[in-house]
Amino acid sequence: MSAAELQLWARNHDIKRTEIRDALNKDRSLIKTSLMRQTLHLIPAVEFPLYITALKSSRLAAVWRGMSKFRITPRECDALSDSIVDALGDGPLTKGELEKLIRPKASKSVKAWMARIWSPLRWPIIEGRICYGPDRGKEITYVRSDHWLPKQTEMDVEKAQRILIHRYLGSYGPATPRDFSKWSGISMKELKPVWDSMAHELTEVSVDGQRAWLPVSSVKRVAEARSNEPALRLLPSFDPYLLAHASKKHLVVDEHYKKIYRQAGWITPVVLLDGRVAGIWETSRRAQEITVSVNLFERLSRPLRAKLAEDAANLGQFLGTSANLKIAK
Repeated sequence: MSAAELQLWARNHDIKRTEIRDALNKDRSLIKTSLMRQTLHLIPAVEFPLYITALKSSRLAAVWRGMSKFRITPRECDALSDSIVDALGDGPLTKGELEKLIRPKASKSVKAWMARIWSPLRWPIIEGRICYGPDRGKEITYVRSDHWLPKQTEMDVEKAQRILIHRYLGSYGPATPRDFSKWSGISMKELKPVWDSMAHELTEVSVDGQRAWLPVSSVKRVAEARSNEPALRLLPSFDPYLLAHASKKHLVVDEHYKKIYRQAGWITPVVLLDGRVAGIWETSRRAQEITVSVNLFERLSRPLRAKLAEDAANLGQFLGTSANLKIAK
């Protein structure tokens, strides 16, 4: 959650942590669940059916490949999902509480699978039947989606995927089908017919000699986009901007790649300058102050260093403390 909060802060310095938490737990206008690449995301609650529908097929197929190795039948899988949803009938439960309730009802093959994976809850999460609920102290809970959210409208799969492609290209384009597949987790086999059906809505462009695509409606805006001053941001760990394309050459030179994209899927916080990685950073806390330690990959002008200090100070305000900027020599 700290990464998610900082990702929102990086895009809107006026936002407050209490507003994010209220949107999750009180207003329920935000929802936390596993989505693209089987990883956690925050999305607007009204868009829950869009993401669940667009991603469901490929995500279920990925989980099923693992379950089938344990000779689990489709009937056993459905029974497991039903037992999890039934167990949440009286309200939110932690993963541990759920496992105690569902394990006695599980078949031998399902129990063997449960012992090997991070969570037996993955199947009903992908189906959209359950999602993350309010935190209970330091523990997370799960809830039934039909109890936590307003009534959801069902969507057509192809329509949902077309909308998601448009959203993706509107945020991260120009991009290729491979980029979208990598970002979303939808296989190229499943994606190709949908992408091809959108030929009249997309246009091919050249980016440094490479083919890529944009929505027709976005071409003029992107071609004419100009910035009057350098754009500098502190992006936190796992920031989605760093995961939008299959190749990262437009973001970071090979020399520094492994400093950002580390083992076990860890994504380091970065200093972003005009869309490219100019350094990495981390925070440490002492008493009532945090230190933002920055390791730059290139020299910054005095005005840009002042802007970096300003961003660090704003980060401190967001976290409810003062911040001290430390730039490595």
